[in-house]
Amino acid sequence: MFGYVRPFRPELKCKDYDLYRATYCGLCRCLRRRYGLIAPMLLNFDFTFLALLLWEPEEKFSPCQGRCHANPLLKRPMCPDSPALERAADESVVLAWWQLRDSAQDDGFWGGLPARSLSWLLRPAYKKAARRCPDFDGTARRCLAELSALERDNCPSLDRTADAFARILQSAAEQEGEQGRVLSQLLYHLGRWIYLADARDDLEEDKLARRYNPVAARYGPGGDDGALGLTMDHSLELVGAALQLGEFGCRRPLLENIVYLGLPLVQRAVFDGSWKEIKKHKIWRND
Repeated sequence: MFGYVRPFRPELKCKDYDLYRATYCGLCRCLRRRYGLIAPMLLNFDFTFLALLLWEPEEKFSPCQGRCHANPLLKRPMCPDSPALERAADESVVLAWWQLRDSAQDDGFWGGLPARSLSWLLRPAYKKAARRCPDFDGTARRCLAELSALERDNCPSLDRTADAFARILQSAAEQEGEQGRVLSQLLYHLGRWIYLADARDDLEEDKLARRYNPVAARYGPGGDDGALGLTMDHSLELVGAALQLGEFGCRRPLLENIVYLGLPLVQRAVFDGSWKEIKKHKIWRND
């Protein structure tokens, strides 16, 4: 998974910090309850953001106390199981499994052995999750196959490759009406931004490994941060515009912190090379 979608801690109010951490811990507990002890390894900031988006606007923040998966001796405030957390948990399992299968195929027999082994361990959880969200499972399978074909052809188009990934995240919310349209647009452009951020982050590593990278295919081995930044900024503007049209209740200030402060700072860190160190830190650590 990626982990690029995170809040900017210094600008979080105490209540929004508590909401974020309780959602993160609640998603961890939900993964463990639905898919066993291995599933919390899939926990990440991106699907915590998805859970925040999917919550009903009128639903208040009412945390409960639960034991921490990493340290069972501790009890932490966490959001109780809800449709939003359950959907985020199901889809995180599905997407993780398909990404592992994709990595196993792309990296050859020996290089793909770790991903193949992990996918085998995750297979029972994946089968259960796929039954719970079959539409998302089908979209992830089709779009990753399309993306693999574009990569094999060394596709020079950022739009075609980013679109294939963005449609996966777009399908993560299945709501009707105006809110559904808002979430569809927000998640599509966020998915596009995540794909491009990850491509820029992996630019040097992919060059050394002689792997396909869409940024290198479009701009050359050294990339072009000026041009790439413009298209990523445009995606962030569309994410922000969609956010303003939706109803998110008490979670809006936290979502705005992530979209307007967290994502631009992550983008700058990816471009200046500091992201690889920053991403190791949890948002509740001050170091």
